[in-house]
Amino acid sequence: MSIPRIAITAGEPAGIGPDIVVTLAQQPCTAELVVFADPDLLKQRAHLLGMPLQLEEHDPSKAASCHKPGHLYIQRSELAEPAKPGLLNKANAPYVLSSLRSAIDRCLDRTFQAMVTAPVQKSVINDAGIPFSGHTEFLAEATETAQVVMMLATKALRVALATTHLPLSDVSAAITQASLTQGLEILHHDLNSKFGVASPKIAVLGLNPHAGEGGHLGREEIETIIPALKLLRTKGYDLVGPLPADTAFNPKTLSECDAVYAMYHDQGLPVLKYSGFGEAVNITLGLPIVRTSVDHGTALDLAGTGSASAASLGLAVEVAIECCGN
Repeated sequence: MSIPRIAITAGEPAGIGPDIVVTLAQQPCTAELVVFADPDLLKQRAHLLGMPLQLEEHDPSKAASCHKPGHLYIQRSELAEPAKPGLLNKANAPYVLSSLRSAIDRCLDRTFQAMVTAPVQKSVINDAGIPFSGHTEFLAEATETAQVVMMLATKALRVALATTHLPLSDVSAAITQASLTQGLEILHHDLNSKFGVASPKIAVLGLNPHAGEGGHLGREEIETIIPALKLLRTKGYDLVGPLPADTAFNPKTLSECDAVYAMYHDQGLPVLKYSGFGEAVNITLGLPIVRTSVDHGTALDLAGTGSASAASLGLAVEVAIECCGN
């Protein structure tokens, strides 16, 4: 495989995104890493962390080369106002989204083979008057993708979501036979094409306690989930479920399945994050580009302190490289 080019966005400038990018830059990597960020921000954070950092403007016309520790290629993006660790500033919200948009565009035109994102602060973007519900939705809109699937993964577990950032009261109405069918098709396809799983086996969770208890605890399983699974099984999909969520995450089921498909955000992700918080990666499936991200937030209280771990960002880069190879 040729050396892949990975676009990295540094995320919320007041958070730990710049810290973990600088920390990651100290390690060797088999890809070319290019960060989309304000160079002064990265220099400031490197100084606070006491880490060496040499920045060089990226020239995409040159052949890609493996990352060198202490060095970063940069695609310049300017902050509206200087950022202070831990202090949100809504004036810099457009900078965050501009960096994201630029990285997406460079992936769409194949200048880069994948993008990796550091965490953003949704609240400050919304406070700036910009509607924003998360990276996943922003990427779907920017790439004109009708439906995407959010999946988090550790080395031992993959959990994908039927719905993402919705209030719990809206989840049931958002789960339809069509959305479940398409979501499972995307998950199946990308497990095969991006992760090299020849014949994916997927455990599908029910929505209600005890997977509805035969309709006594809700009818979504009977009326929506089971018909969707039956349809996909006629197409050769290997699906288990719908399973009660409280017993699905057991060693036997997980050892036999390649991924778990949960109905909503806080049904599947607490288990995954308990088993591997800080060592998981967020992958957006269904996009025309490869996108991975960290499994954590901006941790404003840790920004500039040297206490933030770059483990999840490093894993996100590793998974992006793996997906490029597949």
